[in-house]
Amino acid sequence: MRFFALFFLLCSAPLLAHVGSPDVYYEAAAGPYGLVVTIRPPAAIPGVADIEILSRSTDVHQIRLTPLRLSGPGAQFAPTPDVARRSKDSPQFFTGSLWLMEQGGWQVRIQVDGDQGKGELAVPVPAVAQQTLPMQKRLSAILLGLTLLLTLGAVSIVGASVREAQLEPGVAATPAQLRRARRVMGICAILVLGALLLGKTWWDSIASRYEQGLYKLPQLSALLEHDALILRLPEPGLWRGLRLVENPLIPDHNHLIHLFLIRLPGMERFWHLHPTQTESGVFSQQLPMVPAGHYQIFADVVHKSGFPETLVAEIQLPDVSGRPLCCDDSAGSGPSLSQANQSGSVSLFSDGSRMIWERDGAPLRIRRPTWFRFRVEDQEGSPAQDLEPYMGMAGHAAIVRNDRTVFAHVHPSGTPPMAMLALARASLGPSTLDPHAGHVMNQTALPSTVSFLYGFPQPGEYRIFVQIKRSRQVLTGVFDAQVD
Repeated sequence: MRFFALFFLLCSAPLLAHVGSPDVYYEAAAGPYGLVVTIRPPAAIPGVADIEILSRSTDVHQIRLTPLRLSGPGAQFAPTPDVARRSKDSPQFFTGSLWLMEQGGWQVRIQVDGDQGKGELAVPVPAVAQQTLPMQKRLSAILLGLTLLLTLGAVSIVGASVREAQLEPGVAATPAQLRRARRVMGICAILVLGALLLGKTWWDSIASRYEQGLYKLPQLSALLEHDALILRLPEPGLWRGLRLVENPLIPDHNHLIHLFLIRLPGMERFWHLHPTQTESGVFSQQLPMVPAGHYQIFADVVHKSGFPETLVAEIQLPDVSGRPLCCDDSAGSGPSLSQANQSGSVSLFSDGSRMIWERDGAPLRIRRPTWFRFRVEDQEGSPAQDLEPYMGMAGHAAIVRNDRTVFAHVHPSGTPPMAMLALARASLGPSTLDPHAGHVMNQTALPSTVSFLYGFPQPGEYRIFVQIKRSRQVLTGVFDAQVD
């Protein structure tokens, strides 16, 4: 029943600035009110985004939600806000739903009223159509039955109008009138069935074009030339006005592209690199010392419109002598997946220091916002006192499902890229714009614990790479998690 299927697109699929991890998790302040926001964008556009908000304070009276485009003309025309529903069980928990009518970069404007006055927050949301599901069998049967009933009714009405409409009450139709009515009913049935067939053909063509335009994970072209990794972005393509890979790009943490290189199948080696653009759509990265093997590539970019994407590729590399890491480029290593300890909570560094995952012992669940806290200790086992900002953040984390169907690059504030957050904050106006919000560049002494807000999208085994900077050196902790 594809005839009506386009009205019932319900799905979940890989998405955008992450792979297989569509939900947005974000913690920030709306004026005096601290909020933890979860947004589950629709996989079909137009579609409904589900929103969950946890207020850190108890004095919030009302929360209003507004969907807006992140950039362009639509960002200037706000619809009437929807009022979020307060939970009866937890007065600090609010939920709401918003329609996202077009694909691309969106924002959810959150307005808070409470005892401390008003506050406002903008949370960016990338949204595209990715998958369709067949209609429910029960609904298909109901619609098919109604279609047959309407068809039989139309044919019967036409037959009755030819057979009895001209007769006096109580007068029986003649054999000639009966034959004429049957002929007319047959012609009517053919016309109705023909109209239904033409309608189905027309609808199938629309559905086919829709399916052909579903968002597909962009593929990078990667090759090695003289110890340099050359990356070519796919050619720009359009679907319903959305440029799947568009130029120009805008910097995120002062880099146009964040490249993650993971050795397969053990995922025991990890690099976070930042290629430079040599020409439009082409990037080059002089590799450090890299052992031979098969590698998975994830590359994060943010387009000028604020739309983020993760591009993927695989490459077979020989032994690369390379050059020493510098600037923001970093590397890490850990045990192979075959040697992974799912209950392990300690990652040792080569200098004798270590990182500890402060777990509470509760099982990890899917689609639940969770704080992941990691404590850094020095060689004596004391909390490290010399942590520094790494690319403006207290830390970075890359979360990868063991089969690579999920990849997420997250920050202490949550999952949105900082470049996308900057556009969302700018839309609030200069009175609320903080160009350093979310960054810790001005902090000279960072705490020894770094936390990340995230929710696993599906069950399975995951590897978590946690990166911090200590004494001008980037260190990478490696942990494994089993998600139920």
